[in-house]
Amino acid sequence: MNYEIKNAPLPVVIVKLAQGESIECQRGAMSWMTPTLEMQTGLGGNGGGGLLGALGKMAKSAVTGESVFRNTYSATKGAGEIAFASTFPGDIIAFDTTNTPIVAQKSAYLANTVGVDMELFFQKKAGAGFFGGEGFIMQKFSGNGTVFLEINGCVCEYTLAAGESLLVDTGYLAAMEATCSVDVETVKGVGNALLGGEGLFNTRVSGPGKIWLQTMPANSLAGALAPYLPSSN
Repeated sequence: MNYEIKNAPLPVVIVKLAQGESIECQRGAMSWMTPTLEMQTGLGGNGGGGLLGALGKMAKSAVTGESVFRNTYSATKGAGEIAFASTFPGDIIAFDTTNTPIVAQKSAYLANTVGVDMELFFQKKAGAGFFGGEGFIMQKFSGNGTVFLEINGCVCEYTLAAGESLLVDTGYLAAMEATCSVDVETVKGVGNALLGGEGLFNTRVSGPGKIWLQTMPANSLAGALAPYLPSSN
């Protein structure tokens, strides 16, 4: 399998499949493809696990807001290609999960090669889930293969050593290696919290590992545009 990511800030990843190769994606993610590919819809992942596996996938779907079903496109009639366009201005990044699992915000997933497993990622501390903006609704990608994630705005990559950390405003953490951890800290000082415009909490991301930050979370763009949109009243 070969792929090309092009045309940022409205990027698309074009995946070239050899005869017999397949790729998975969220329902409705396909933008265009050659007629040599065929689609098969089923439960996400390998479809195994029986009833308990299906119930687990449905529970994950309820939490993340994504469909429990995934589409698999296979090159059954010869080599071909398929394209997945981003849903938001920004970047598309390809991650190899073979040696290092990746944890990403729930809205980042675009597509993956067969062999990548996607599951919910739970923080050890409840506060990171309730107040950090990501926490319990992040997803972990592991296994053997490549996952394509979309990043809102431009992407900034940092490598944190063991013991190093970075304070991140809610929503700006797009992805991190699974070796990193996330916790939540309150903004110090009542005046700072109420008048500083940064909210009550910051997300602390600690190493070791790489993290990827996004410069324009969807909620930030929505807030910037809201004053210019017509009122429904």
